[in-house]
Amino acid sequence: MKPYRVLLYYIYSPIENPEQYREEHHLLCLELNLLGRVIVAPEGLNGTVSGLAADCDAYMDTLRNDPRFAGIEFKIDESDEHTFQKLHVRVKKEIVHSDLPVDPLRQTGIHLEPDDFKRLKNDPNVVLVDMRSNYEHSVGKFKGAITFDMENLRELPEHIHEIEHLKGSDKKIITYCTGGIKCEKASAYLIAQGFDNVYQLHGGIIKYGMEAGGEDFDGECYVFDNRVTVPVNHVNPSVISTCHRCGTPTSRMVNCASPACNNHFTLCEACGLDHQGTCSDACKEDPELRPYDGTGYYGKETLSYSPLQGFKSRQGQPLTVEIK
Repeated sequence: MKPYRVLLYYIYSPIENPEQYREEHHLLCLELNLLGRVIVAPEGLNGTVSGLAADCDAYMDTLRNDPRFAGIEFKIDESDEHTFQKLHVRVKKEIVHSDLPVDPLRQTGIHLEPDDFKRLKNDPNVVLVDMRSNYEHSVGKFKGAITFDMENLRELPEHIHEIEHLKGSDKKIITYCTGGIKCEKASAYLIAQGFDNVYQLHGGIIKYGMEAGGEDFDGECYVFDNRVTVPVNHVNPSVISTCHRCGTPTSRMVNCASPACNNHFTLCEACGLDHQGTCSDACKEDPELRPYDGTGYYGKETLSYSPLQGFKSRQGQPLTVEIK
């Protein structure tokens, strides 16, 4: 068993004073030596963090013991080390930025557990719809799924016409995403737009891989940490993406070593070395080119970073918060 854990979670549950809770939550992460990204919003909590197993257990226990988050679910993976370089706990308007006029606490698609999804996914009366960004589904998606060429969930309304033919049909629409959070709003939006028989994969691709083996998920799943992509399918794995440079099959996704570009793209190991981790010859000539270390993951400049950063009151004094 590996020493570190990676936790992926979200919960829609009203938080009355997000700014105050952000400070409490930031301190909790500091106390437990966790790194990662956490979003606090009036509508709830969304995060991905990494830390030692015991620290992650204490973190989960603390959240579950808070009445607001009693129903929270964690997707738990193992790692040899931290999968993040920093800790950021931020207040935002939404826990997943969508600008969709829906409330997941009022209505969403019917939640399907992984085993139920596995049973239904190949039914000819079922249509799978990927709610992730284009660079995510380019490296991995379910067989036969409909995908949209969108950069983020805010663009979903611009692509509804692509599945308009499903309105009024007897087809079951099953939406899916990485961890389930986007589908809470995406499925609600489809219902609001007049679609019937709308379902969503509860816990997303990650939970499906962990609990049901990941069958028929082609390629790998894009994740928002140092790993970039992770394998999901332990039954019939395949590779669907090709190297941007040479065209050989690869699921290896990187960020371009040119900071001016920083695009996500697939790159085989050989081309990574030959082209210094860049997506084009023009990027290779960038005078600010970052050294390519073989991973293709570049954290932002950390020279002045401290995990205590931002943990100050409006008067600039350290805050003391009791964590129970």
